[in-house]
Amino acid sequence: MEYIDWLQWPAMIVTLGASWFIASQTKRKRQVGFWGLLLSNSLWAIWGWHDEAFALVALQIALAGLNIRGASKNDPP
Repeated sequence: MEYIDWLQWPAMIVTLGASWFIASQTKRKRQVGFWGLLLSNSLWAIWGWHDEAFALVALQIALAGLNIRGASKNDPP
């Protein structure tokens, strides 16, 4: 097993933790969740690229875009 194969476990843990924070009612915790989700998107995309799971890479790019859209709509103008 290659070392990069182990990347899926931290990606899963970061995704779960970030999802917990993103559901918070406090702005600071939601910000932590937002950055955590972007980190998890990156980790999953790296792992997916190595594993040639290109649909997963495309999904992570789309999810990152949706996270950015959601964060921009969440902040007052």
